[in-house]
Amino acid sequence: METTEDRIKAMVEGNKIFLFMKGSKLFPQCGFSNTAVQILNSYNVEYETFDVLADNAVRDGVKTYSNWPTIPQCYIEGEFVGGCDLLIEMYQSGELSEMVEKAAAS
Repeated sequence: METTEDRIKAMVEGNKIFLFMKGSKLFPQCGFSNTAVQILNSYNVEYETFDVLADNAVRDGVKTYSNWPTIPQCYIEGEFVGGCDLLIEMYQSGELSEMVEKAAAS
């Protein structure tokens, strides 16, 4: 039987850019998730999301998986990038742009 960690790992590794968030891309359910979606949308690249409000096992499991206590959580090419604050910082510095463009091109 597939564990929650297996499910999380499959989502993270099966997508170039992945966001665990509250709500969906079209209807974020918190300000931090909305900010993360707006940042990713600004790059006009494909990415997938998972609504942690729909599954408490994933909501708790992803925090253990990343060793990061909050949602949203962004992964690029299987690596944990960070939450909302880190995405903002990396967006402003240009570092996130490089990561997103590299992932989209691969």
